[in-house]
Amino acid sequence: MCPVEVVDGPVVTRRQELGAASARSLLLTVLGEFVLPEGRPVWTATLIDLLADLAVAEKAARQAIMRTADSGWIEASRVGRETRWSLTPAGTRLLREGTDRIYGFAADERPWDRRWLVMTIGVPENNRALRQRLRTRLGWTGLGSVNATTWVTPRVDREPEACHVLEELGLLAGSWSFVATAGRLGDERTLARTAWDLDAIERRYEDFLDLVGRPRPRTDRQALVAQVRLVQEWRRFPLLDPRLPRELLPPRWSGNRAAEVFRERHAAWATRARTAWAELARHD
Repeated sequence: MCPVEVVDGPVVTRRQELGAASARSLLLTVLGEFVLPEGRPVWTATLIDLLADLAVAEKAARQAIMRTADSGWIEASRVGRETRWSLTPAGTRLLREGTDRIYGFAADERPWDRRWLVMTIGVPENNRALRQRLRTRLGWTGLGSVNATTWVTPRVDREPEACHVLEELGLLAGSWSFVATAGRLGDERTLARTAWDLDAIERRYEDFLDLVGRPRPRTDRQALVAQVRLVQEWRRFPLLDPRLPRELLPPRWSGNRAAEVFRERHAAWATRARTAWAELARHD
């Protein structure tokens, strides 16, 4: 039986999360990292100035701001001839959930109880579009596919979210979920490699380590820019990596080192980044 929790309001699509660092994607990172914690409005000029440091042209920055407002995540208020932006309740919820996921993912070291969630899902063979949507949504939820109808994850607490996906896609009828431990046949690491492309995920972690290992910010403003880029790159991994238990990962898994580097860099740059943000956000 699948308990379904329906969540209303705007959402970030997988395409937005996994694409290149677009202006709106960078804007969401800035909003989540600096506007959300302070709970105060931010001036248009502040956002444009910081996005310029991140190689976003002013026209693209303004378009990103307007599109984010059109999505219902921020709302404008006029002060004289200038505009400042506040997070809407939907935007606050979206960014808080995203922040919890990003930082919870970096610190996720839960022990594994050796149980698997196994789901069998029937999709009409001639409905390729629905199959693709299912693959995308369940992959985002952290499940991997063993074959066309069987999905697995060693994180059994993902069941409610997976059931919500099935409810939205109209696939609850004819689907089944089981919680079980492995039997005598087969190897669980082989099962993990069948369900997820761990080699590709590891290459992404190695790219991340190469990228974030280079910056050595000397000024507070450089630390602010480096912090945004760090979080921007890291925020993709909760959608790429199912965060498997150590027992299922290859030896010397790069994801462990990447999480450690993310935490170290973020802590090292945080104070200077906040100082630079406060200076940039000040309106005389």
